[in-house]
Amino acid sequence: MADSKHHGALGAVYAAKRPEEVAALYNRWSLTYDADMSAAGYRHPTICLALLARHLPRGAAPLLDAGAGTGLIGEWLNIAGYPQVEALDISEGMLAQAAHKGVYSALHCLALGGLLPFADGAYAGIISAGVFTSGHVGVEGLDELIRICRPGGIIVLTVKNTLWDQGFAARITELEAQGLISRVEETRPYISMPGEADTVPSRGLALRVI
Repeated sequence: MADSKHHGALGAVYAAKRPEEVAALYNRWSLTYDADMSAAGYRHPTICLALLARHLPRGAAPLLDAGAGTGLIGEWLNIAGYPQVEALDISEGMLAQAAHKGVYSALHCLALGGLLPFADGAYAGIISAGVFTSGHVGVEGLDELIRICRPGGIIVLTVKNTLWDQGFAARITELEAQGLISRVEETRPYISMPGEADTVPSRGLALRVI
């Protein structure tokens, strides 16, 4: 199965080669993103919220929604008892939609994959849904998330099987062996959007920073 099976705006962002191309495509998509993903049965936000709620106490703060998009998870985090959440996304257009929802304490227009302008241990938890996937962010984005999450904190993310098999799984095992993280939960592979035919599965991970 190939990622190219995705259609329309989603297929375009998966095929993108450069961060600025990804940002421009998401800017154009931002006004219809919520409706389009709802129609496709998008599962990543729900699964990530369940993993976070299982492993990070209510009220833990602050959290970072890394790859927040239009703020699909931010609304639910607020309802679920996480009142202080910051949003990070590569697309100004997506962040503008997230801002309208009024659930984020700060908005950061930044790309994952390089150094981030946050202090070590700045966040009690980090959630990143649908970001570690084709055309977006690879394993190179993981170490910075670990650095900015405080010891004892939880990082919840989804990883597309394509990336998992191309070094992500090996890096997780390496970080565990180094005593930097523990894998507290890993879901079985699942299809993130049942409304998109023949797509590559992903898995959800909950990691505790040591």
